[in-house]
Amino acid sequence: MSFENALQRHMQTFNRLPEIQADVEQLAEQISTTFAAGGKLLFLGNGGSAADSQHLAAEFVVRYKAERRALPAIALTVDSSILTAHSNDYSFDSVFTRQIEALCRPEDLVIGLSTSGNSNNVINAIEAAQQIGATCWAWTGESGGRLESIADHLIKAPSTETARVQEAHIFIGHWLCEEMDRQLSS
Repeated sequence: MSFENALQRHMQTFNRLPEIQADVEQLAEQISTTFAAGGKLLFLGNGGSAADSQHLAAEFVVRYKAERRALPAIALTVDSSILTAHSNDYSFDSVFTRQIEALCRPEDLVIGLSTSGNSNNVINAIEAAQQIGATCWAWTGESGGRLESIADHLIKAPSTETARVQEAHIFIGHWLCEEMDRQLSS
């Protein structure tokens, strides 16, 4: 595949992002409401989605562009001792569930990233957070996978190609940070 071909596929995905604008704006409203109510964001995902979770949590806690207060966000993908101990002693399918049980409260908002929508550990964590009473969003690719029928809300990046889905997810996350900057620094 050529650079030009990859760029073309990226542009095709991004040209379709307006299709999900209303969902992303709804999520921005819920994030704002979550912070106003004293809640926090909990991000989780596997592989590249784990990296995106960490990246976005850092943008909320530290800052995006504007000087504003630190915003409470945690990536459940970063504690190697928890991840390895739990996966060894229990199962990788519940690696995020245990952290949800320990850290999630009803006023929190959980964002589970899974390009396929079928990651068992993301599905299990979303179900555990729902039992606690937290609001749960899943970010997936175009198919939505099993998360489409499980999560409270869904953002489906308009692509079936993993790399394009992840590029859309990080763009959406950056826009959410930009929107929180706008709301909180004015």
